[in-house]
Amino acid sequence: MNAILECKSLTKKFSGLTALNNVDLTLERGRIIGLLGPNGSGKTTLIKLINGLLVPSSGELQIDGNKPGAETKKIVSYLPERTYLPDWMRISETIEFFQDFYSDFNPKHAYDMLERLKLDPSKRMKTLSKGTKEKVQLILVMSRKADLYCLDEPIGGVDPAARDYILNTIISNYNENATVIISTHLIADIEKVLDEVVFIKEGNVMLHSSVDDIRSKEGKSIDTLFREVFKC
Repeated sequence: MNAILECKSLTKKFSGLTALNNVDLTLERGRIIGLLGPNGSGKTTLIKLINGLLVPSSGELQIDGNKPGAETKKIVSYLPERTYLPDWMRISETIEFFQDFYSDFNPKHAYDMLERLKLDPSKRMKTLSKGTKEKVQLILVMSRKADLYCLDEPIGGVDPAARDYILNTIISNYNENATVIISTHLIADIEKVLDEVVFIKEGNVMLHSSVDDIRSKEGKSIDTLFREVFKC
């Protein structure tokens, strides 16, 4: 087994509130994993810890054997929940920015995806809709040849018609030896692309299983099981 991510007794507290509680979790390479839970369950906290944007209160987190830091940032590609690209930038300038910043960034992949979406690289970010901005950010993130992709709500802000394109972009553009973590509460929309799921509730991991095992043992879809576990 070749783990890309290991969490041991990982805990994060904010002013006495526990966002993650004693999480033990190991994720292997070459998997697409759904990090699933309702809003406020701890999904974004875990992703920020992976990306070194937060520091654990206790416990341990390692990416490819290293604690989050300069070395892990080289192999982790992160799509945050919110748009962060400056409004004044043209799409082409965001590509130049990523190319300068990340040695594993492939601008040809980015321009190919823009063309398929019929997005004009000369457009400024401020002229784009929220959903289109999110597509641009996803294109930038998936144009890296990373070992771990962390996608926080990649389909939350786009219309249903665009979701299939976004999921196809994810599965067709990531390194097959890499792992993709997709954090979302829109289970039915992403279920078809997942290899594994992690259910998280109030900072606790309730379930970590392969999708095939769930379907064979439970005889249910991931969406149905999620609704039962979380009483949706």
